[in-house]
Amino acid sequence: MEHATAEAARLLWTARQQGAVIDALPEPLRPHTEAQGHAIQAALPAVAQDAVVGWKIAATSTAGQAHIQVDGPLAGRILGGFVFPMGSTLSLQGNRMRVVEPEFAFRMGADLPPRETPYTQPEVLAAVATLHPAFELPDSRYADFTRAGKAHLIADDACAGRFLFGLAAPDTWRSMDLAAHVVHATVTGADGRPRYTRDGEGRALLGDPRIALTWLATTLSVLGIGLKAGDWASCGTCMVPLQILEMDVVVAEYGVLGKIEVGVVA
Repeated sequence: MEHATAEAARLLWTARQQGAVIDALPEPLRPHTEAQGHAIQAALPAVAQDAVVGWKIAATSTAGQAHIQVDGPLAGRILGGFVFPMGSTLSLQGNRMRVVEPEFAFRMGADLPPRETPYTQPEVLAAVATLHPAFELPDSRYADFTRAGKAHLIADDACAGRFLFGLAAPDTWRSMDLAAHVVHATVTGADGRPRYTRDGEGRALLGDPRIALTWLATTLSVLGIGLKAGDWASCGTCMVPLQILEMDVVVAEYGVLGKIEVGVVA
């Protein structure tokens, strides 16, 4: 089983590197439970020869869960090679989803190790160092990721793509209503004219970014992993993902929490 787990992770990683897709993992390698999906995902860092620098949450909204036909959020690993400097221009080559997701991300300042009881929100927030505006450009190795199923999606690193983390927000975020906090995004085309705008709120992240982070801490605790000091925790998109075209520039304004920008090319 250990060999099959590593082989499944290797197949998914090769598809990622080649910008290719598969219909599903071959039957001998196919995960049929969430635990099997997590085991394949856990083999990813060794296969990729890269370090885990954080975690992401997929499907934090009911609309997102309905889109990929899952009954709850999914946790995925962020590898060092997935993180790019804010303001970068990223290639869309091999990316089929072609969306940008404005997110709320946290940087951990202390460990939250595995334990028998769930973590409380005050415990989790006490372990946070900083809050950051962030972008994810997700992607999937499955030809039809909306029908892949929960175990397959977990194995595929919860559709983890490329991440950009903005500067730390002022520490006043701790006393703000993050659920009601509005984020305004603008997608500008190659001609320099805005193609469209969209607004979102922190409540899209399981009701509040703090709730999403607490879910992640408890989920990783149950898995026997835990969050570590220095980890990023990108807690999901705060709006309907932004469809992008080649040469677009996306700007997301978080008000007092900051402003971020990313460009994309072919």
